[in-house]
Amino acid sequence: MRLIPVLDILNRLVVRGVGGRRNEYRPIVSCLTTSAEPLPVARVLVDAFHPRELYIADLNAIAGDSPELAFYKSLKALGVARWIDAGIRSAASLATLLDADIEGIILGLETLPGQDTLRDCVRIATPERLIFSLDLKQGQMLGNLSSWKVNDPVDPWPILEFVHSCGIRRWIILDLAGVGEGRGVPTLELCRQISQRYSDVEIIAGGGIRGRDDLRELEDAGVAAALVASALHDGTLKGA
Repeated sequence: MRLIPVLDILNRLVVRGVGGRRNEYRPIVSCLTTSAEPLPVARVLVDAFHPRELYIADLNAIAGDSPELAFYKSLKALGVARWIDAGIRSAASLATLLDADIEGIILGLETLPGQDTLRDCVRIATPERLIFSLDLKQGQMLGNLSSWKVNDPVDPWPILEFVHSCGIRRWIILDLAGVGEGRGVPTLELCRQISQRYSDVEIIAGGGIRGRDDLRELEDAGVAAALVASALHDGTLKGA
């Protein structure tokens, strides 16, 4: 099981996610560092956990602001792959991150307008650089579902089948209601079903991970990597 540390960044500070209620997000309090500035936090996470990737949720960009390109570029010196969610809404916004040489670009259901935009993104980027995020909240899919030709907000299979047909093979399964709550991973069973249906997909799960027991359950469900934030800063998951 691979750990991918998460930095939720709001107004140029690392914040603690709480159930997807972004108006409640506040700067982190961490056992690893006294800083909430993004680069020092990123550095201490790399030093403590030696990850292959860092996941950056640029919450201002997800809300519609310009992405923090200078910060993304500063992370390259840490020697890890940067997975960036900057609220991609068009092929043009994707091209901006491609030009910045970002290794993993998140296409989130919450902000991606629909099937046509996903097709446009795949045309200008290799699928290996793209990561689809199935964004949920309390089991319901986020975003403009009508443009995805979806009628049932709790049935992800038509969207996942379309994403698979486009050649994207890395999927994040994330229920925001579990983020920072420490109650376990609400998408565990969905991850298991996806693993059984799509053996060629790398599944990354996030939201609610408390410790090693949750990681073992995810691994048994076919999950390859886990997005983790609060458990790292709370010290319930220790570094190597």
